Amino acid sequence: MSANWLLFLRSFLFAILTHLAAFSTPIHKAPPALNGTNVDRLALLAIKSMIKGDPQGLLTSWNHSSTDFCQWQGVTCSPRHQRVTHLNLTYGGLTGTLSPSVGNLSFLKSIWLFHNSFSGEIPPEIGRLFRLRELRLFYNSFTGNIPATIVNCSNLQILNLGNNNLVGKIPDGIGSLSMLSFLSLHDNILQGGIPPFIANLTLLDTLSLANCQLGGSFPNLFHRLTNLRRLSVAGNNLIGTIPPSLYNCSSLEELRLFDNKLTGRLPKNLGSMMPHLVELWFSNNHIQGNLLSIPATLHVLNLGSNNLWGELPSLSNGSSALILDLSNNYFVGSVHNLVCSNGVNTIEFVDLGYNQLSGVIPECWEKWSSLKVLQLSCNNLSGEIPRTLGSVPLLQLLGMSGNKISGSLPSSLMNLSYLKILGLNKNNLVGIIPPWIGTKLTMLKILNLRSNNFYGNTPNQLCYLSHVQMLDLSHNNLSGNIPRCFNNFSVLSGKETNLEVRFSFNFGSIVYFVRDLLVMKGREDTYGSILGLVTLLDLSSNNLSGQIPSELTTLHNLQSLNLSRNQLTGEIPNKIGAMKSLESFDLSVNNLSGELPMSLLGLNFLSSFNVSYNNLTGRIPTGTQIQSFSESSFFGNKLCGSPLTNDCGHVDKPDTTSHQKEVAGSHKVDWGLIISIVLGFITGFWVIVVSLILNRSWRITYFRLMRKLIKV
Repeated sequence: MSANWLLFLRSFLFAILTHLAAFSTPIHKAPPALNGTNVDRLALLAIKSMIKGDPQGLLTSWNHSSTDFCQWQGVTCSPRHQRVTHLNLTYGGLTGTLSPSVGNLSFLKSIWLFHNSFSGEIPPEIGRLFRLRELRLFYNSFTGNIPATIVNCSNLQILNLGNNNLVGKIPDGIGSLSMLSFLSLHDNILQGGIPPFIANLTLLDTLSLANCQLGGSFPNLFHRLTNLRRLSVAGNNLIGTIPPSLYNCSSLEELRLFDNKLTGRLPKNLGSMMPHLVELWFSNNHIQGNLLSIPATLHVLNLGSNNLWGELPSLSNGSSALILDLSNNYFVGSVHNLVCSNGVNTIEFVDLGYNQLSGVIPECWEKWSSLKVLQLSCNNLSGEIPRTLGSVPLLQLLGMSGNKISGSLPSSLMNLSYLKILGLNKNNLVGIIPPWIGTKLTMLKILNLRSNNFYGNTPNQLCYLSHVQMLDLSHNNLSGNIPRCFNNFSVLSGKETNLEVRFSFNFGSIVYFVRDLLVMKGREDTYGSILGLVTLLDLSSNNLSGQIPSELTTLHNLQSLNLSRNQLTGEIPNKIGAMKSLESFDLSVNNLSGELPMSLLGLNFLSSFNVSYNNLTGRIPTGTQIQSFSESSFFGNKLCGSPLTNDCGHVDKPDTTSHQKEVAGSHKVDWGLIISIVLGFITGFWVIVVSLILNRSWRITYFRLMRKLIKV
C-alpha cells in the first residue's frame, strides 16, 4: 500500500471521528430571554411587594393571576408595544418604600406617586429611565439625598420632589437637564444655597425652592431665565440685597421671597418693569421704600413685616387686587385714600395691622362687596366704628383691637351674619354689650371685647353663640350675675367637636392663618398655628357678683377659665373637677368662701392655678398637682396645708380639755353600775337557793357534784 493511500486513509478516519465526537456532545440551549411585557409585569409586582399599606385598595388588581397588567389600576400602557408608560398611584395613603425595580420599566414617561406616605430613599435606578418626562413624588416621606443618577433622565421636563425629608445638596447634574420646565424641591432639608446652575435651565417656567433651609445670598442670575413665570425661594434665611436685575424678569407672574432676611428697595416703577406680575410676596424681610402706586394687574400684594413707610396708596378703577397685606410696617396717615378708592370692589382680604395709621375710619365700606377679612388692629385709629361696615355681607373676620376707637357698637353690625371672629379689644368702646351679638352673629367662634368700658349685665343672649371657642369680656365694667346658660356653648361643653385646628381663610390657592393676642396662664401671648385649639372663657376684672354657676362645670372642653377680680360670693362648685381640660384656672380676688373642693384633684392638666385673696378655709386638698403650685396661689385666705407653711397641725391634735374631763370623770363613783351588780347577785343567789330547796332531785345532784369537786 502506497504512502499516499495510507495518508488519505488516516485523514478520512480522523474526519469521521471528529464528526462523531461533535454529534455525540450534548447541546445546552440558552433559556429564552424575557420579553418586554414580562419584564414590566414582574417590575410592577416587585413594586407592590414593597408597599406595606394600601388603605384604599389601589393595588387590589395587581396580582399574579392577572396577566393583563395594562388593566391594573394606575397603570397605562402604550397601545403599540403594550409597555408601561404611565404610573399613577396618587392620593392612596400608600406606605412602604419604592422598589428599585421601578428602573426596569424602561418605557415609563411619567411617575405620579404624590400625596402618599412612601419612605426610604428614592432608588438611584430611576436614572435608567431615559424616556422619563415627569417625576412627581411630592408630599411623601422620602429620605436621603436626591439621587445623582437623575442626570441620566435627559428628557425630564417636570421634577417635583417637594414636601419630603430629603437632605444634602441639590445635585449639580440637574443643571444639565436642559428640557426641564418645572423644578420644585420645596419643604425639604437641603443645603448649599441656591445653586448657580439654575441659570442653565433656560426653559424653566416654575422654580420652587421654598422652605429648604438653603441659606446664603440671593444670586444674581434669574434675569437670564426669560421664560420664568413663577419663582418661590421663600423661607430659606437668604441674606443680602435683592439684585435689581430681578425686576427685569418681565415674564414673572408670581414672585415669592417671604420669610427671609433680604434687604433693598422696592423700585418706584415696579408696575412698568414687571407688567405681568400677579402675585408679589415679600413679607417678613427688611425691604425698604414707599408705595406710590400698586400695579393694576396684581391679585396679591403681600409686603407685611418689612420697613416700608409713607402713606397708603389708592387703587385705580381697573385694579384686580384680591389680597392686600401691608401689616407690620411703618405706614402713617389716614386710611381714606385706600378705603375710598374706586378699585376695591374685588378685594377679599385686607391686613393693615401693626402700622402707625391714624384718623377716623371713613364711611366708604359699601364699596367692599367682596371683603371677607378686615384687619386694622394695633394702629392709632380713632372715632367710631363705621356704620357702613354692616354693608359688607361676606365679612368673616373684623379686627380693630389696639386702637382708640370710641362710641358704642353700631346696630348695623348685626347684618354680618357670616362673622366668625370679632376682635375689638383694647379700645375705648362704651355702652352695653348688645344682645343682638348672640342672636344675629351666631357663627362667632372668637368674641374678644377685652379692655373696653362696657357696662351693665352680661346678656343671656350670648348663650346662643353655641360655636364660640373664645369669649373674652374681661377688663370692663360689667355687673350682675354670670349667666347660668353658658352651658349652651356646645363646643366648650364637648357636645360639638368641630374645633378649628387652625383658624384660616382660603383665597383660591392662598391660605391666610389668623393670629391673635390672648391672655392665658397669667400672661399675654400671640397664638397663631394653634389658635384654633384654644378654648377660653375670661370674665375677669369686672364687677360681677353672685355665685359661680354650677352649670360652668359642664364645659368639659374649656382650657382656660378666669373669673378673678370680681365680687363673686359663695362656694366653689363641688363638681369643678369635671372640667377635665382645664389648664388655667383663676378665681383670685373675690369673696368666695368655704373649702376647696376635693374634686380639684381630678384636674390633671392644670399648669396655672390661683385662688388667692378670698375667704376660703380649711385644708388644701392633698394631690401632686395642687401641691406643685406656689404659696402665692393660696395667699389671703384661711387655708392650711402644703404648699403653705401652715401645716394644719392644730386640727389633728386631740382636744386636751375634753380628755381631762374624761379622766376626771373616771374617778367618780358610778352608783348605777354598783346597784346593778348587787341586784344581779341577789337575784341569781335566791333563784339557785330556792330551786334547791323546792326540788329534791336537784339537791341530790348538786351535793354529788360538790362531793366530786372536793375529792378532786
